Amino acid sequence: NPGLDAIARALGNGDADALAQYFGDNVEISILDSEQLYSKAKATEALRTFFNSNKPKSFNQVHQGTSRENSDQYCIGNMAATTGSYRVYIYLKMNGNSATIQEIRFDKG
Repeated sequence: NPGLDAIARALGNGDADALAQYFGDNVEISILDSEQLYSKAKATEALRTFFNSNKPKSFNQVHQGTSRENSDQYCIGNMAATTGSYRVYIYLKMNGNSATIQEIRFDKG
């Protein structure tokens, strides 16, 4: 999935703008149990803030799969940051060949 590869790259680089290209109109972002539904612009801002204080060094996909109910996909990976490691969970809405990030979650690894 080229979308997923680009998303994984953006996570490893801590590039909020590259990730934002895959956001839907609303994105659920959960950072260490603080969960919120953001507009695309606010979601980009929230991630930029998070990445600025937790500079990512690398991201490795551990698992990816497809939802049982539909063609939506999810990806789980580990992000190494200057502040430690995070478990990242991404839920993608698939529409033909394009993927939209519905939800992205960061838990302390």
